[in-house]
Amino acid sequence: MRVDEFDFTLPEKNIALRPVEPRHNSKLLRVNNGKMSDHHYYDLPELLRDGDVLVLNDTKVIPARMQAVRTRGEFKSKISVTLHMKKSQNEWVAFAKPAKRVKVGEMLDFENGLSAEILAKNAGELHLKFNRSNAELDAAIALAGEMPLPPYIASKRDYDDKDVDDYQTIYAQEKGAVAAPTAGLHFTDELFAKLKAKNIELIFLTLHVGAGTFLPMVVDDTEDHVMHAEYGLITKDNAQKLTAAKNAGRRIVAVGTTSLRLLESAANDSGEILPFAAETDIFITPGYRFKAVDVLLTNFHLPKSTLFMLVSAFTSLQIMQQAYKKAIETDYRFYSYGDSCLLEMSQLSD
Repeated sequence: MRVDEFDFTLPEKNIALRPVEPRHNSKLLRVNNGKMSDHHYYDLPELLRDGDVLVLNDTKVIPARMQAVRTRGEFKSKISVTLHMKKSQNEWVAFAKPAKRVKVGEMLDFENGLSAEILAKNAGELHLKFNRSNAELDAAIALAGEMPLPPYIASKRDYDDKDVDDYQTIYAQEKGAVAAPTAGLHFTDELFAKLKAKNIELIFLTLHVGAGTFLPMVVDDTEDHVMHAEYGLITKDNAQKLTAAKNAGRRIVAVGTTSLRLLESAANDSGEILPFAAETDIFITPGYRFKAVDVLLTNFHLPKSTLFMLVSAFTSLQIMQQAYKKAIETDYRFYSYGDSCLLEMSQLSD
C-alpha cells in the first residue's frame, strides 16, 4: 500500500506535552464495530468483560539520551547519542546526531569517565562498545543520560525531572526500553484494583521498545519499509496461561501496540501463543490476519507511521480515519502523553 494513504492533518493543539493527572483521567475513545463513544480510562473496568486477559508490557525506559565528545586525534566535537538496542553486556546500537563525519574507531567520551569506541556505522546509526559493562554500565548510563522524550515533545519543550516519572509506567520492571509503551502510562494502582475486582487477569510480557518507533517512513510503499528489530520475552508460564485463556473463549486485550506486536510474533497459525525470547521486526499492515489479540488499547499515533498502519490493520483504514477525525474535532490529545482508544472490532478488509 502507498504510505501517503495513511496521512492525516493533526493540529498542533492536539499534541499533548504533559500527561493528565491522575493518569486514569485521560480520555478514551471506544471504537466498536464502527460505533464510537467517549469515555475515560477509569471506565475501563466497565468497558471490558469479566474474564478478559489484559496483557501489559513491563519494559522500563532507561535514560538513553546522552551527550558526548567525539575525539579524532586532536580534533573534538559534540555529539548527541540515543541508545536504542542492547547487543551485549557492554555494546549498544545508537542513533547519533550529527553523524555525517563520524568514523569507525573514534572514541566518544561521556560524563564520569564513561567512554565508547565506535565499532561500526550505518548512516546515522552507530555500534558502540563501552568501557564498562553489566550493572556498572547501567549505573553509568543512568548518571550520564536523560529520558529520551519523543521528538514531537522534545522539539516543543525541554526535558525536566517530572518526565522521569511521567514517561514510565507504574509497573515498569525490566530495564531496556528507550521509548515508553505509552498505552500503559494511563494505569494507576486504583485502576488496577478495580480491574482485578472485575475478574480481569493481568499478564506481563516484555518488549524493549526501540527508538526506531519514532523514525519517519522514507519509502513510498509499505512493502519497501524495513522495521527496526526489538527484543521481546514471553515466559513459558505466561504463554501457557494466554493459550489456555484463548482456548476458554476469553478475550486477549493487548495494552499497546508493543504488547500486540510481541503476542502476534509469538503466536502460531492456530492462535496458540508460544514462549518467545528473541528479536522481532514484525510489520503489520492492512491485510494481516491477527492470530492472538482480540482487543487493543492504544494511544493516537503519528500520520504515515507504522503504528497508524497497525491500528488500520486491526480495524480498517476507513474506520481509523473516521476515529481520528472525531478525536481531533473533539479535542482528544495525541501521542505519548495523550489520550487513547479501545479498539473492539472484527477484522475488516480495506
